[in-house]
Amino acid sequence: MDSPPIPAATLILLRDRIAAPPELLVVERSGGMAFAAGALVFPGGRVDPGDHALAAALGGQHAPDEAAARIAAIRETIEESGIAIGLDPAPDAAALAALRAGLHAGQPFGPLLAAAGLRLTTDTLVPFARWCPKMPHARIFDTRFYLARAPAGGPAARVDATENVRLFWDSAAAVLAACDRGEDKVIFPTRRNLERLAQFASFADAVADAGRHPISTITPWIEEVDGERYLRIPDGRGYPVAREPVTTAMRM
Repeated sequence: MDSPPIPAATLILLRDRIAAPPELLVVERSGGMAFAAGALVFPGGRVDPGDHALAAALGGQHAPDEAAARIAAIRETIEESGIAIGLDPAPDAAALAALRAGLHAGQPFGPLLAAAGLRLTTDTLVPFARWCPKMPHARIFDTRFYLARAPAGGPAARVDATENVRLFWDSAAAVLAACDRGEDKVIFPTRRNLERLAQFASFADAVADAGRHPISTITPWIEEVDGERYLRIPDGRGYPVAREPVTTAMRM
């Protein structure tokens, strides 16, 4: 019997530039990780029971699973990059460092926020996509992707040097080009999302595109065309590339 998908959330941070496409925050997974080892990803991770508990305590307009996923995306981004999204007031460098250290030590997010006098503002996150790839003999993650504008003037992003070993800002097109040159690698869902993000000239463009494509879960499948097997996603979801040969697609 198959295990149920693991709820997860990831945050795509965009930083607008003048006369250039926006930069995205990208992290490189440690080569020792069981999932997406050595691949470039956006900050994120699984939704923990504490995220559900905090969502229930806060209430609000979002459904419980949606609220918990938004909290997880905010929490994981702080843990992995040291950048705070969706917190009011915006923490200074010292408060953010203390918050991040507490999370790394395994302390619950809610009490850490309360001690720092911070509240969550999860509406700053914009739903962008939801993916649930189902591949044999692999962990199945049901991942919600969110967009957020990178904060101006806040502390610089810093890699956590545990699950992730590198962190950088670059355009979606530049990240794809590096992967095509063999300098980096991305799993199939990340590549498709980078291709979609490469179409946008600004954060506002990305948000507008998200609004044109209602969120529905994307589960890739394999189809054969002219004797070649492709990993495929549905058309009409905002993705300019909907298939890739199985021989080149990195799936985990």
